[in-house]
Amino acid sequence: MPFTVADVLAAVERLWPVAGAEGWDAPGLVSGDAAAEVHRIRLVVDVTADTVADALDAGADLVLAHHPLLLRGVTTVRESTYKGAMLARLIRGGVALLTAHTNADVVATGTSAVLARLIGLEATVPIVGSDSVGLGRVGALAQPVPLGGLAARIGEVLPATAGGIRVAGEYGREVRTVAVCAGAGDSLLEHPAVLGADAYVTADLRHHPASAAVELARLGAGPALVDVSHWASEWVWLAQAAVELRAELPGVDVAVSDVRTDPWDFSIVQASGEDHHR
Repeated sequence: MPFTVADVLAAVERLWPVAGAEGWDAPGLVSGDAAAEVHRIRLVVDVTADTVADALDAGADLVLAHHPLLLRGVTTVRESTYKGAMLARLIRGGVALLTAHTNADVVATGTSAVLARLIGLEATVPIVGSDSVGLGRVGALAQPVPLGGLAARIGEVLPATAGGIRVAGEYGREVRTVAVCAGAGDSLLEHPAVLGADAYVTADLRHHPASAAVELARLGAGPALVDVSHWASEWVWLAQAAVELRAELPGVDVAVSDVRTDPWDFSIVQASGEDHHR
């Protein structure tokens, strides 16, 4: 018997229970017939024109996205809107859309856990949570490294993006304990586990929270900051998700899309030390 969309939904619930999602989140089945057969699944971080086209070209029956397409309130799905256009293309192509978001962040093999493992952290525990379930991860490197070395290591394990790796802290600062939150993590900047780390790796750090954290670190009460691409920090989890889905759905072709959905195309590196206020 072939698997159906309902079977995939059940497998996703076993792997990433919806009960683990934040209250504001919107995981689950977005569109598609629960009785439809599923032979090919495409894993993506974001639902965009490029990832939808990729799924259609691959003959996928279902797209599993990390970021919900309909997270915010929607009053129309007319095709002149981005969200309406994406849904229309998927529905016309017979492709179901399923989302696993914060419920996939908190599990033992979730987004932050995968990023922490790739960086080389050992004996990791959640920043917020208990045992192996919770938000973010904090652990230790086998050997201390300079902050610049940690940033270089992160650049090696993440896919390249226009923004690259941004760092706040002295290049040679010794780093052993590292806190990690894949995706946007400035809400955790003041958490004791983050403040007690030598470095904090996350994405989407805004000016004011990051500036406050930098000043606190100068007083000896906070970590160096490593700011990475939101998409890149979560895209590396998709390979782990694919392994787990294949085990749950033997015979189904589960593939990770390599389409980059980081929104930035290029950046200009400015020379330092110049007076831009003359």
